[in-house]
Amino acid sequence: MKFPKSGMFDNLDSAQPDLDALCADRVVDARRLLCPMPIIKAEAAIREMQPHELLSVLSTDPGLVNDLPAWCRVNGHRFLGIKRMGRELTGWVVKGEGR
Repeated sequence: MKFPKSGMFDNLDSAQPDLDALCADRVVDARRLLCPMPIIKAEAAIREMQPHELLSVLSTDPGLVNDLPAWCRVNGHRFLGIKRMGRELTGWVVKGEGR
């Protein structure tokens, strides 16, 4: 699922997307891996993606809650949020234009 430049995720401050309704273009399974491996795997996956494609990162590392949004800010990607189900986390990222 590609998102247009001016689309449903442009104004995240006022409206958060429904994470349950998203369908990823690519999924990174980083469960049972500790920092920094979930971010390293996300970086490798997103390099192969096109701008506006959606990445899902599965992880059991609680550090993902802080690491994924920070990584997105530094690298110009759009962080959509994290959903927690028990010990498992699913983070959502829309690839930015630059990298």
